[in-house]
Amino acid sequence: MPSGQDIAYAAGLLRSGSLVAFPTETVYGLGANALDAAAVAQIYQIKGRPATSPLIVHVASIEMARTLVTRWPEAAERLARRFWPGPLTLVLEKDPVIPSNVTAGLNTVGLRMPDHPIALALIRAAGMPLAAPSANRFTQLSPTTAAHVREGLGDDVALILDGGPCPVGIESTVVSLAATPPLLLRPGGISRAQLEEVIGRIAIAAPVAEGPHPSPGMHKRHYSPRTRLVLVEQGQLPERGKGVYLQINHPPSRTDIQTIRMPAIAADYAAALYSQLHQADAGAYDWIAVDLPPDTAAWEAVRDRLRRAAP
Repeated sequence: MPSGQDIAYAAGLLRSGSLVAFPTETVYGLGANALDAAAVAQIYQIKGRPATSPLIVHVASIEMARTLVTRWPEAAERLARRFWPGPLTLVLEKDPVIPSNVTAGLNTVGLRMPDHPIALALIRAAGMPLAAPSANRFTQLSPTTAAHVREGLGDDVALILDGGPCPVGIESTVVSLAATPPLLLRPGGISRAQLEEVIGRIAIAAPVAEGPHPSPGMHKRHYSPRTRLVLVEQGQLPERGKGVYLQINHPPSRTDIQTIRMPAIAADYAAALYSQLHQADAGAYDWIAVDLPPDTAAWEAVRDRLRRAAP
């Protein structure tokens, strides 16, 4: 685990305009000073990320979050008090202090407080909010270990803080409070039902065809391994080629392929998913088959990631 000296060194890099990869409870983030447009531009360049895809800004406190928006509604206060630190991003009207390239030119910004000691220590030591999408090339598998970051980004990042595996394993829930009623922009580790217990009804955002997206993770293709990913039901695998099968319940229709038994509980499955996909992607397979999980609220975020990985 990084020492206090490591954190201080990383904070200095961020203040100088460099990028640092760091762990959160969801996935590893590629961080830059969120108030420095030139530093933020490096994120887009290194990731190959389109300018229409905004970045999430990470904060270390509710007080820091409030300085970055023009209005902090009661719904934001209730959700932040209930779920921060944690895998919830709140989209609110941004203050002009946030550069436009952070938000894809939109007048809203996504804010979250990560539930990870290294991430929080880094933000506090840097003394600034950090714009930090997942530390990978755009549309590729999100990293849940420092090794995934090294494999994906190589020498394009100044420093990687190794905090071990990310316990949640998939990206945060994103909800917009700039709309009435609030909109679920991306499902994640906190369910819509949990949010509605706190603030009432939340609508589901329609797909965005063109132009800036109000949230990361809304492109049709995302979270994808290089190997072709196939969603299957009832264990019906492709008839040809060398493959690996991420199985939940159904026995495979072929006996000549590798089978990996995945957890049957949604949260445990989510924590293991990207790690297993990274491993399978390195195995020189023709395809990766994945059981389509149940169509229930508990599995909503996992189904979203898999459908975008196999458009």
